[in-house]
Amino acid sequence: MADIINEAQRCLKCKKPMCKEGCPVKTEVPLVMQLLLDGKIDEAGEVLFENNPLTALCSRICPHEKNCMGHCVLNRKGMPIKFYEVEQYISTFYLEKARLKKVEPNGFRLAVIGAGPAGITLAIIMAKKGYKVTIIDSKDKIGGVLRYGIPEFRLPKSLLDKLLMRMYELGILFRPNTLIGPTVTIDDMFRDGYDAIFIGTGVWNPNRLKIPGESLGNVHFAIDYLKNPDSYDNLGDHVVIIGAGNVAMDAARTILRNSDAKVDIIFHRGREDVTALEEELRFAEIDGVHMNYYLNTVRIEDDGIIVEPVIKEEHEDGTVEYKNDETKQFKFNSSSVIIAIGQGPLSNIVKNNKQIETTNKGLIEASETGKTTREGVYAAGDVVSGAKTVVQAVAATKLAAIEIDKYVKSKHGITE
Repeated sequence: MADIINEAQRCLKCKKPMCKEGCPVKTEVPLVMQLLLDGKIDEAGEVLFENNPLTALCSRICPHEKNCMGHCVLNRKGMPIKFYEVEQYISTFYLEKARLKKVEPNGFRLAVIGAGPAGITLAIIMAKKGYKVTIIDSKDKIGGVLRYGIPEFRLPKSLLDKLLMRMYELGILFRPNTLIGPTVTIDDMFRDGYDAIFIGTGVWNPNRLKIPGESLGNVHFAIDYLKNPDSYDNLGDHVVIIGAGNVAMDAARTILRNSDAKVDIIFHRGREDVTALEEELRFAEIDGVHMNYYLNTVRIEDDGIIVEPVIKEEHEDGTVEYKNDETKQFKFNSSSVIIAIGQGPLSNIVKNNKQIETTNKGLIEASETGKTTREGVYAAGDVVSGAKTVVQAVAATKLAAIEIDKYVKSKHGITE
């Protein structure tokens, strides 16, 4: 607690709070710090929650080095404020203690498809406006990628259970184990009286390498592994992971915690090109993950992968060229292979609704404020942008919430 108070005191000496500008949801950092120091932790928690319903989660998994901490003016001295530690303390306290009051109903009904970051955010915001909100998900619990894609050691799932309790207090209904598209459709939902529908289903379809061997029994996708690591009890003593994003790091660190297997990550570029957060890469290395750079995977076999070196050539004009050396292919032995090269959206909703257009990547086409090509249907988060951070999904969803409220009230002849 002393460190948190010290950080708050250091922060308030700042005359130019760039941290707020660096936050995708523009968190009121100085205000929160002052409320904490004034002994008003409940008010500080309310400020955080009202601005970002996922504050207790974002404080743990946000890319702080790029957002609030990365924009702190004290970076020039190498001692940026660790606001996320203060936010984590306050927001967790608030989530556990707060009892939210149900708002007077406004008579409008809203459906939220997907109980991940975007869906949860939208549901809470709209319930606080008086909407009768039903949040629907194909899985048995809320959280989406927060529950089924991020390991427990990074994000305690008990936080999601507490968040669900707060959602129930707001009158939000949760319908689990329901896949919208094949059986229940968008048309059915409008027929049943929903004034608007929001899609926040994320990206759960793993990208393929499209090389021989991907269908073998020793090959798995990282996003599938992270959903339920306990199901994968026969990975063997040496696991190779192809890819170097946050999902790859999460899978690698989870394997090391659940088994005695050695873990190698194979990446076709250099360390400077790793897409995982620097902090996550460092933790993976500390945990014992061995990084292998400039190796292109050509084929997967029963006992390993065939790789070839990648040669990086830097030209005088500043351009960089990468060439695979096919003459020096070799086998990288392993008992199992996990592919972690990103995810795309599932198509169960859009293929059953031709009015909702998608991009060539299968993502839902939507405006900056969440409008899709079908009237009354909105979307935000990863299903629109592709895999981004949780706080970016929150920021996009807040814009969609404003637009949905305008649309529904306009539809019923209400002007403000």
